[in-house]
Amino acid sequence: MPSVPLKAVLETLPSWKNKGKNLSGNIAKWKTENAEVLAESSRGTSLPWLASIVLASLVFVFLVIGFVYFWSVDIGMQTNWFVPLMTVLWLFAGAGLLFLLLLLYWIWREFNRFGKDLSEWADNLLKGELSSRMQLYSTRCPSLSIRNHINCISDDYEALARVQQKRLLRQTEYIKQKKHYLSVLYEVASCINQSQNLEDLLQQFLYTLTGVVKAEAATVRLLDNNDQMRLVASIGLSDEVIAKEDVLPQPDCLCGKAAVDGNIQVRADVRMCGKLIGETFFDTDNIEMLAIPLQYRGKTLGVYNLFVRREDHREMEGEHELLISIGQHLGMAIEKASVEDDARLLSIIKERTRMAHELHDSLAQTLAILRYKIRLFDDTMNAGDESAIWEELEGLENSIDDAYLELRSLITHFRAPVDGKGVVRSVERVIERFRRDTKLEVFFYHNWELGDLSRDTEIEVVRIVQESLVNIRKHSQAETVRVLMRSSEEGECSVLIEDDGIGITDDSHQPDEAAGEHLGLSIIQERAARINGEIHFESGDGEGTLVQLAFQVTEQAATLNTPISRVFNDDKIITTQDNIL
Repeated sequence: MPSVPLKAVLETLPSWKNKGKNLSGNIAKWKTENAEVLAESSRGTSLPWLASIVLASLVFVFLVIGFVYFWSVDIGMQTNWFVPLMTVLWLFAGAGLLFLLLLLYWIWREFNRFGKDLSEWADNLLKGELSSRMQLYSTRCPSLSIRNHINCISDDYEALARVQQKRLLRQTEYIKQKKHYLSVLYEVASCINQSQNLEDLLQQFLYTLTGVVKAEAATVRLLDNNDQMRLVASIGLSDEVIAKEDVLPQPDCLCGKAAVDGNIQVRADVRMCGKLIGETFFDTDNIEMLAIPLQYRGKTLGVYNLFVRREDHREMEGEHELLISIGQHLGMAIEKASVEDDARLLSIIKERTRMAHELHDSLAQTLAILRYKIRLFDDTMNAGDESAIWEELEGLENSIDDAYLELRSLITHFRAPVDGKGVVRSVERVIERFRRDTKLEVFFYHNWELGDLSRDTEIEVVRIVQESLVNIRKHSQAETVRVLMRSSEEGECSVLIEDDGIGITDDSHQPDEAAGEHLGLSIIQERAARINGEIHFESGDGEGTLVQLAFQVTEQAATLNTPISRVFNDDKIITTQDNIL
């Protein structure tokens, strides 16, 4: 057995709670194997029988010496046999003492030998030599029982160390395997994050995976709307095989079973797949195919296939969990790419809708004004008033210039006509142009305590006012228009557009569907919703129409401004400090 340092073994021992369960079984086994030793040790440690006899003899001799001595003194006898008797007794006593000295020396020698052997045994354990044992001498050795006990403890300790060594090896192998798993997952995640689109994602994934698992080829199949396995990416297969493997019915193939069951399916002989499509996959028959499901949140998106050699597959048999995890990562990436594509498409749709709204609110309205002015110009031509003709012609030129400028603005910036001087100034410009084009009397009042709004909010407000004025010009037959703007320090904003026209009746507004005239009111409502605002319409037959926009602005989106009121009419602009709203 390889030497293991004692410290390392002790560090790998389990907790006392778990170790007690294992140790109890080892102790029972040890008791069975060493029953004789335990029986001998249970009798306790006793002196050698020779030493016991000598000690008993010495005690007897000294008792006899004492008895004879006191007896002779007591009776005062002097006999010839007394001296020889005492001499013999003292000789026996001296021999016994000498024997005791020899016995003490022997005990001291045995003690030193035991201490030396014990020290060597402990040193060997510290060096990791768990097979070290106490040396056993003759059966007369006084430390034989203790040596047997120590050797039994060593046997049990070595068995525990062997168990811990095996457990340590298993843990090391487990950590090594998990490290390999993390390394593979890291490489797969890296290639997924570096991809630009779904096609690039799948190709990068297959290229990385074939290098990691030593696969001969790999494919990715996704379920389409008809529940068929469609081949979307492959590496290592011929063009003929790819053409035949393009679409497979889900229930009729191993890949479909993997998608339905959600488990890895293995085909030991890939030639069976070749027979199904009429093409040979590989020149050798030593290739196996694995079908691993692609899943995301319990939903199966498809499968990916690995074509590996049999010997490589045997090494991968314990890595099916890793392959499932890789399939989940790829499934998440595919779902994410699909969501990003949907978001990109939605963004394009929103942008196109925004473009349509901008065209409707700018160039389309200018062209509608041009059409209106051309009709007026035609009436003026029929009347024969030369001065009026030139006036109308100049108005047409101005409108054409405005249309040209708006078209260039759309091409360059695609923004509403805001100049960065605030929403009030932008609304003023819209009203000035409306007054100039329609010759209507327009009153503009505002008590606006907020400064700059966000650009998006300002655009929506200006466009709502602009669209409302266009509807007034087209349908209201009004003579007077009022525009009121109000805001508070708390950010509550209101914009009101009112006219004295005929109002909205069933037959007053029949929009031209082909010209897109039905979009006006819906566009106003959509623009209000973008700034979390609300639009209210009030109208009656012959009582005019009122359009009110109400929205809330946070303090971060606007700054306070000095309140000011302006009144517009046909002749002049009057600046006042009247708080009309």
